[in-house]
Amino acid sequence: MAVSKSAVQLIAAVAVFVAAAVVVTLVLLSGGDAPDRGGGQQPSPPPETGPERRPVVVVKVDNVDQARPQTGLSAADIVYVEPVEGGLTRLAAVYASELPEAVGPVRSARETDIALIEQFDRPVLAYSGGAPEIEPLLRNAPIELVTDRMRPEAFFRGHDRPIPHNLYVRPDSLPGQDRDTGPAAVVDAGAAPEGGRAAADHEVAFRAAGYRFHWSEADGGYRVVLNGTPVTTTEAGEVVAGTVVVQRTEIREGRQVRDSGGRFSPVAVSVGRGEATILRDGRAFEGEWVRENRGDPITYRTESGEPIRMSDSGPVWVLLAPR
Repeated sequence: MAVSKSAVQLIAAVAVFVAAAVVVTLVLLSGGDAPDRGGGQQPSPPPETGPERRPVVVVKVDNVDQARPQTGLSAADIVYVEPVEGGLTRLAAVYASELPEAVGPVRSARETDIALIEQFDRPVLAYSGGAPEIEPLLRNAPIELVTDRMRPEAFFRGHDRPIPHNLYVRPDSLPGQDRDTGPAAVVDAGAAPEGGRAAADHEVAFRAAGYRFHWSEADGGYRVVLNGTPVTTTEAGEVVAGTVVVQRTEIREGRQVRDSGGRFSPVAVSVGRGEATILRDGRAFEGEWVRENRGDPITYRTESGEPIRMSDSGPVWVLLAPR
Protein backbone atom coordinates (compact mmCIF):
# COMPACT_ATOMS: atom_id res chain seq x y z
CA MET A 1 0.00 0.00 0.00
CA ALA A 2 1.42 3.34 -0.99
CA VAL A 3 2.05 5.92 1.72
CA SER A 4 1.38 9.51 0.93
CA LYS A 5 4.03 12.18 1.31
CA SER A 6 2.01 13.91 4.02
CA ALA A 7 1.81 10.71 6.08
CA VAL A 8 5.59 10.30 5.94
CA GLN A 9 6.07 13.85 7.13
CA LEU A 10 3.63 13.23 9.99
CA ILE A 11 5.48 10.08 11.08
CA ALA A 12 8.84 11.95 11.02
CA ALA A 13 7.42 14.77 13.13
CA VAL A 14 6.10 12.32 15.68
CA ALA A 15 9.50 10.61 15.89
CA VAL A 16 11.26 13.94 16.49
CA PHE A 17 8.73 14.83 19.19
CA VAL A 18 9.23 11.48 20.98
CA ALA A 19 13.04 11.83 20.89
CA ALA A 20 12.86 15.34 22.34
CA ALA A 21 10.54 14.13 25.09
CA VAL A 22 13.03 11.39 26.03
CA VAL A 23 15.88 13.93 26.26
CA VAL A 24 13.83 16.28 28.44
CA THR A 25 12.86 13.41 30.74
CA LEU A 26 16.50 12.36 31.13
CA VAL A 27 17.51 15.94 31.95
CA LEU A 28 14.79 16.30 34.56
CA LEU A 29 15.71 13.00 36.19
CA SER A 30 19.43 13.80 36.29
CA GLY A 31 18.94 17.35 37.58
CA GLY A 32 21.28 18.73 34.87
CA ASP A 33 20.94 20.78 31.73
CA ALA A 34 21.73 17.96 29.33
CA PRO A 35 23.43 14.58 29.35
CA ASP A 36 27.20 14.97 29.67
CA ARG A 37 28.91 13.15 26.80
CA GLY A 38 32.42 13.57 28.13
CA GLY A 39 34.61 16.50 29.05
CA GLY A 40 31.96 18.08 31.32
CA GLN A 41 32.41 19.16 34.96
CA GLN A 42 32.44 16.24 37.40
CA PRO A 43 30.41 16.32 40.68
CA SER A 44 32.25 18.03 43.57
CA PRO A 45 33.51 15.66 46.30
CA PRO A 46 31.91 16.00 49.76
CA PRO A 47 33.62 18.58 51.99
CA GLU A 48 36.26 17.31 54.39
CA THR A 49 35.20 17.41 58.04
CA GLY A 50 38.70 17.22 59.49
CA PRO A 51 40.06 14.73 62.03
CA GLU A 52 37.79 13.55 64.81
CA ARG A 53 38.65 15.22 68.11
CA ARG A 54 39.59 13.42 71.29
CA PRO A 55 36.64 13.69 73.71
CA VAL A 56 36.89 15.53 77.00
CA VAL A 57 37.44 13.21 79.98
CA VAL A 58 35.62 13.73 83.27
CA VAL A 59 36.59 11.64 86.31
CA LYS A 60 34.60 11.47 89.54
CA VAL A 61 37.15 11.75 92.37
CA ASP A 62 36.73 10.81 96.03
CA ASN A 63 37.20 13.64 98.51
CA VAL A 64 36.92 12.13 102.01
CA ASP A 65 39.85 11.83 104.39
CA GLN A 66 40.54 8.19 103.47
CA ALA A 67 40.91 9.15 99.80
CA ARG A 68 43.56 11.80 100.27
CA PRO A 69 46.04 12.59 98.87
CA GLN A 70 44.43 12.26 95.46
CA THR A 71 46.20 11.58 92.16
CA GLY A 72 46.01 13.58 88.94
CA LEU A 73 44.23 16.74 90.13
CA SER A 74 47.15 19.01 89.22
CA ALA A 75 46.68 18.21 85.49
CA ALA A 76 42.94 18.97 85.40
CA ASP A 77 41.63 21.93 83.42
CA ILE A 78 38.65 22.28 85.78
CA VAL A 79 37.86 20.73 89.16
CA TYR A 80 34.20 20.96 90.15
CA VAL A 81 33.32 20.69 93.85
CA GLU A 82 29.83 19.20 94.19
CA PRO A 83 27.67 18.80 97.30
CA VAL A 84 26.76 15.18 98.09
CA GLU A 85 25.06 13.28 100.90
CA GLY A 86 25.70 14.19 104.51
CA GLY A 87 26.83 17.71 103.66
CA LEU A 88 30.11 16.40 102.20
CA THR A 89 31.58 17.14 98.77
CA ARG A 90 32.90 15.17 95.83
CA LEU A 91 35.02 16.24 92.87
CA ALA A 92 34.52 16.07 89.11
CA ALA A 93 37.89 16.57 87.42
CA VAL A 94 37.78 17.68 83.76
CA TYR A 95 40.68 16.88 81.38
CA ALA A 96 41.03 18.41 77.92
CA SER A 97 44.51 19.88 77.38
CA GLU A 98 46.52 17.23 79.26
CA LEU A 99 46.01 13.61 80.31
CA PRO A 100 47.83 12.51 83.47
CA GLU A 101 49.07 8.96 83.88
CA ALA A 102 46.41 8.17 86.48
CA VAL A 103 43.49 9.82 88.29
CA GLY A 104 41.76 8.82 91.48
CA PRO A 105 40.49 7.51 93.74
CA VAL A 106 37.53 7.07 91.38
CA ARG A 107 34.07 7.12 92.95
CA SER A 108 30.42 7.05 91.92
CA ALA A 109 28.47 9.53 89.81
CA ARG A 110 25.63 11.74 90.99
CA GLU A 111 22.60 13.34 89.33
CA THR A 112 24.44 16.70 89.41
CA ASP A 113 26.99 15.33 86.93
CA ILE A 114 24.51 14.73 84.13
CA ALA A 115 23.55 18.31 83.30
CA LEU A 116 26.89 19.72 84.44
CA ILE A 117 29.13 17.84 82.00
CA GLU A 118 26.82 17.90 78.98
CA GLN A 119 28.46 21.25 78.21
CA PHE A 120 31.58 19.38 77.02
CA ASP A 121 30.11 17.90 73.81
CA ARG A 122 29.71 14.17 74.48
CA PRO A 123 32.44 13.70 77.09
CA VAL A 124 33.70 10.44 78.54
CA LEU A 125 32.71 9.99 82.19
CA ALA A 126 34.89 7.63 84.25
CA TYR A 127 33.20 6.60 87.49
CA SER A 128 32.73 3.58 89.74
CA GLY A 129 28.96 3.24 89.34
CA GLY A 130 25.86 5.05 90.49
CA ALA A 131 22.66 4.57 92.43
CA PRO A 132 20.11 2.41 90.54
CA GLU A 133 17.70 5.36 90.48
CA ILE A 134 20.04 7.55 88.40
CA GLU A 135 21.57 4.93 86.10
CA PRO A 136 18.76 5.36 83.51
CA LEU A 137 19.36 9.13 83.55
CA LEU A 138 23.06 8.58 82.92
CA ARG A 139 22.43 6.12 80.09
CA ASN A 140 20.04 8.52 78.34
CA ALA A 141 22.44 11.47 78.49
CA PRO A 142 24.85 12.40 75.62
CA ILE A 143 27.77 11.07 77.68
CA GLU A 144 30.00 8.02 77.13
CA LEU A 145 29.95 6.11 80.40
CA VAL A 146 32.94 4.04 81.52
CA THR A 147 33.30 2.04 84.73
CA ASP A 148 35.84 -0.56 85.80
CA ARG A 149 33.30 -3.27 84.89
CA MET A 150 32.79 -1.90 81.38
CA ARG A 151 36.48 -1.37 80.61
CA PRO A 152 38.61 -3.12 83.26
CA GLU A 153 41.86 -2.59 81.36
CA ALA A 154 41.59 1.19 81.96
CA PHE A 155 41.37 0.85 85.77
CA PHE A 156 43.53 -0.54 88.56
CA ARG A 157 43.47 -0.90 92.33
CA GLY A 158 46.11 0.70 94.54
CA HIS A 159 47.54 -1.12 97.56
CA ASP A 160 47.99 1.80 99.96
CA ARG A 161 44.37 2.16 101.11
CA PRO A 162 41.23 0.02 101.46
CA ILE A 163 38.33 -0.44 99.05
CA PRO A 164 36.47 1.71 97.92
CA HIS A 165 39.15 4.39 98.19
CA ASN A 166 41.77 2.72 95.97
CA LEU A 167 40.31 2.60 92.45
CA TYR A 168 42.24 4.56 89.78
CA VAL A 169 41.79 5.16 86.06
CA ARG A 170 44.33 5.56 83.26
CA PRO A 171 42.76 8.34 81.14
CA ASP A 172 44.73 7.51 77.99
CA SER A 173 43.06 4.07 77.97
CA LEU A 174 39.56 5.52 77.80
CA PRO A 175 37.50 5.56 74.56
CA GLY A 176 38.67 7.99 71.87
CA GLN A 177 41.87 9.00 73.62
CA ASP A 178 44.08 7.57 70.86
CA ARG A 179 43.06 10.34 68.45
CA ASP A 180 45.71 12.88 67.44
CA THR A 181 43.53 16.00 67.69
CA GLY A 182 42.63 17.19 71.17
CA PRO A 183 39.26 18.57 72.25
CA ALA A 184 38.33 22.23 72.09
CA ALA A 185 39.42 24.35 75.04
CA VAL A 186 37.14 24.07 78.07
CA VAL A 187 38.51 27.13 79.89
CA ASP A 188 37.92 30.71 78.72
CA ALA A 189 41.35 32.08 79.63
CA GLY A 190 42.40 35.69 79.21
CA ALA A 191 43.18 38.95 80.95
CA ALA A 192 41.34 39.85 84.14
CA PRO A 193 38.76 42.64 84.02
CA GLU A 194 39.44 46.02 85.56
CA GLY A 195 38.73 46.58 89.22
CA GLY A 196 38.06 43.84 91.73
CA ARG A 197 39.15 43.88 95.35
CA ALA A 198 42.14 42.41 97.14
CA ALA A 199 41.43 38.82 98.19
CA ALA A 200 44.27 37.04 99.96
CA ASP A 201 41.91 34.54 101.60
CA HIS A 202 38.42 33.32 100.83
CA GLU A 203 36.27 30.72 102.59
CA VAL A 204 33.34 28.66 101.28
CA ALA A 205 31.23 26.54 103.62
CA PHE A 206 29.20 23.45 102.78
CA ARG A 207 27.21 21.75 105.52
CA ALA A 208 30.02 19.36 106.48
CA ALA A 209 32.98 20.66 104.45
CA GLY A 210 34.82 23.95 104.77
CA TYR A 211 37.13 25.23 102.01
CA ARG A 212 39.69 28.00 102.29
CA PHE A 213 41.67 29.46 99.42
CA HIS A 214 44.89 31.31 100.25
CA TRP A 215 46.62 33.46 97.64
CA SER A 216 50.28 32.51 97.08
CA GLU A 217 52.30 35.06 95.16
CA ALA A 218 55.14 32.55 94.75
CA ASP A 219 52.82 29.97 93.17
CA GLY A 220 50.75 32.47 91.19
CA GLY A 221 47.53 30.89 92.46
CA TYR A 222 45.42 29.89 95.44
CA ARG A 223 46.40 27.04 97.75
CA VAL A 224 43.41 24.84 98.51
CA VAL A 225 42.62 23.88 102.13
CA LEU A 226 39.80 21.49 103.12
CA ASN A 227 38.64 21.33 106.75
CA GLY A 228 41.87 22.94 107.89
CA THR A 229 44.19 20.58 105.97
CA PRO A 230 45.94 21.42 102.66
CA VAL A 231 44.65 19.43 99.70
CA THR A 232 47.58 17.53 98.21
CA THR A 233 48.29 15.25 95.27
CA THR A 234 50.69 12.34 94.96
CA GLU A 235 52.29 13.88 91.86
CA ALA A 236 52.62 17.59 92.74
CA GLY A 237 52.24 18.13 96.46
CA GLU A 238 49.90 20.92 97.60
CA VAL A 239 47.14 21.79 95.14
CA VAL A 240 47.25 25.31 93.68
CA ALA A 241 44.26 26.68 91.77
CA GLY A 242 45.01 29.33 89.16
CA THR A 243 41.40 30.55 89.42
CA VAL A 244 38.67 29.86 91.98
CA VAL A 245 34.99 30.29 91.08
CA VAL A 246 32.33 30.30 93.78
CA GLN A 247 29.19 29.59 91.77
CA ARG A 248 26.12 30.17 93.94
CA THR A 249 23.25 27.98 92.80
CA GLU A 250 20.06 26.23 93.80
CA ILE A 251 20.58 22.93 95.60
CA ARG A 252 17.49 20.76 95.18
CA GLU A 253 16.57 17.25 96.27
CA GLY A 254 17.50 14.44 93.92
CA ARG A 255 15.36 11.62 92.56
CA GLN A 256 14.69 9.09 95.31
CA VAL A 257 18.35 8.66 96.27
CA ARG A 258 18.73 8.90 100.05
CA ASP A 259 21.76 8.93 102.32
CA SER A 260 22.15 6.86 105.48
CA GLY A 261 20.33 9.56 107.44
CA GLY A 262 17.28 9.36 105.19
CA ARG A 263 17.96 12.66 103.38
CA PHE A 264 17.66 12.91 99.61
CA SER A 265 20.92 13.27 97.70
CA PRO A 266 21.39 16.94 96.74
CA VAL A 267 21.52 18.12 93.13
CA ALA A 268 23.36 21.33 92.25
CA VAL A 269 21.56 23.14 89.42
CA SER A 270 23.99 24.22 86.68
CA VAL A 271 21.60 25.65 84.06
CA GLY A 272 20.26 29.15 84.55
CA ARG A 273 22.04 32.04 86.20
CA GLY A 274 23.12 33.23 89.62
CA GLU A 275 25.73 35.08 91.64
CA ALA A 276 29.41 34.24 91.29
CA THR A 277 32.67 35.32 92.87
CA ILE A 278 35.82 34.78 90.81
CA LEU A 279 39.25 34.79 92.51
CA ARG A 280 42.35 35.26 90.39
CA ASP A 281 45.64 37.14 90.59
CA GLY A 282 45.01 37.84 94.28
CA ARG A 283 41.78 39.73 93.58
CA ALA A 284 38.07 38.96 93.76
CA PHE A 285 35.56 39.90 91.06
CA GLU A 286 31.84 39.86 91.76
CA GLY A 287 29.47 38.96 88.96
CA GLU A 288 27.15 36.26 87.73
CA TRP A 289 27.24 32.91 85.99
CA VAL A 290 25.04 32.26 82.95
CA ARG A 291 24.10 29.09 81.11
CA GLU A 292 20.96 29.05 78.99
CA ASN A 293 20.96 25.40 77.87
CA ARG A 294 22.58 22.14 78.93
CA GLY A 295 24.71 22.05 75.79
CA ASP A 296 26.10 25.55 76.45
CA PRO A 297 29.28 26.28 78.42
CA ILE A 298 28.97 28.15 81.70
CA THR A 299 30.12 31.75 81.29
CA TYR A 300 30.91 34.43 83.85
CA ARG A 301 30.56 38.19 83.63
CA THR A 302 30.73 41.27 85.80
CA GLU A 303 27.69 43.21 86.95
CA SER A 304 28.25 45.53 83.97
CA GLY A 305 28.26 42.58 81.55
CA GLU A 306 32.01 42.37 80.91
CA PRO A 307 33.33 38.78 80.55
CA ILE A 308 35.33 37.45 83.48
CA ARG A 309 37.99 35.15 82.06
CA MET A 310 40.11 32.61 83.90
CA SER A 311 43.83 32.70 84.55
CA ASP A 312 45.91 30.57 82.19
CA SER A 313 47.96 29.16 85.08
CA GLY A 314 46.81 26.11 86.97
CA PRO A 315 43.42 24.42 87.16
CA VAL A 316 40.16 26.29 87.66
CA TRP A 317 38.35 25.18 90.82
CA VAL A 318 34.58 25.73 90.62
CA LEU A 319 32.54 25.30 93.79
CA LEU A 320 28.83 24.63 93.23
CA ALA A 321 27.86 26.29 96.49
CA PRO A 322 24.40 26.87 97.94
CA ARG A 323 22.89 30.30 97.54
